[in-house]
Amino acid sequence: MSTIERAIDKLGQAGQGLSADLDGEAKEGLAVGRGGAVRDLPQKGIDGTRQENLHGSEGSQPRIDLNFETLRRSGMVTPDSDRSQIAEEFRHIKRPLLLNAFGEGAIKGGNSNLIMVTSARPGEGKTFTTINLALSIALERDLTVLLVDADVAKPSVARVLNFPGTAGLVDYLADQDRSLSDLILQTSLPKLRILPSGRRHAHSTELLASDSMSKLVKELAHRYPDRVVLFDSPPLLATSEAAVLAGLMGQVVMVVEAGKTKREELNEALERLNPNQYTALVLNKSGKPFGADYYYGGYQAYGE
Repeated sequence: MSTIERAIDKLGQAGQGLSADLDGEAKEGLAVGRGGAVRDLPQKGIDGTRQENLHGSEGSQPRIDLNFETLRRSGMVTPDSDRSQIAEEFRHIKRPLLLNAFGEGAIKGGNSNLIMVTSARPGEGKTFTTINLALSIALERDLTVLLVDADVAKPSVARVLNFPGTAGLVDYLADQDRSLSDLILQTSLPKLRILPSGRRHAHSTELLASDSMSKLVKELAHRYPDRVVLFDSPPLLATSEAAVLAGLMGQVVMVVEAGKTKREELNEALERLNPNQYTALVLNKSGKPFGADYYYGGYQAYGE
């Protein structure tokens, strides 16, 4: 049995496990790598040359004032969460990712601070996981976070955080005269920056697969040694750009929805990733309360 299969089996044994079909509602809660359970998000609701020189006043646009009370009620990590269930759970999720990026045993090969969050299919909780990871990491004393909405076909970060749509990643890739420092937004959480997805574009897949995107990602990985860059990615089976983006990442977080994601879908999605790439599996909506027979995730997927 491969490492991936063992990881899937462990996920299947936790909470509700993986269903054979998509029928039936999944219970609320998120059983996570090194964590327990959290509620799922309700359905509403970086001047220089073009050679990827990111010097300048980053975040020159107006600051986004995050409504922490609204975020808290939506099951999100907030600065006043302290020892709350949601804060504790995402502490458990982020710790192995941060150790992989900055610890003594950090992943070799570079880009370990670039983390893509994805899923097999839409609606499995990847944006909820990405935003909560960003909020939690932004509370670290020695790190900063750049949250990139790379789900250019169906962007959700602006909607969830309730700020107007602005120019962003797509505009930078499509317009050779754009300065990224003018597109990255500051927030009322001092160590959190956001790069929105930007306008819709007919060739967004090609833009994400372009040389400009590859150069940008490399620059983001190395310009700030204390920064984590989180990418809210399209689902792997729903679009072609997700697999392209994954090839640029140092780590991948795969969100799996209990009671919905088919085992074969998860296998197919994992097959689109580099088998030697660190991949953490997060089981969403398991119905398990935090601390109740929790299990360890963050399974490294090596081909066997």
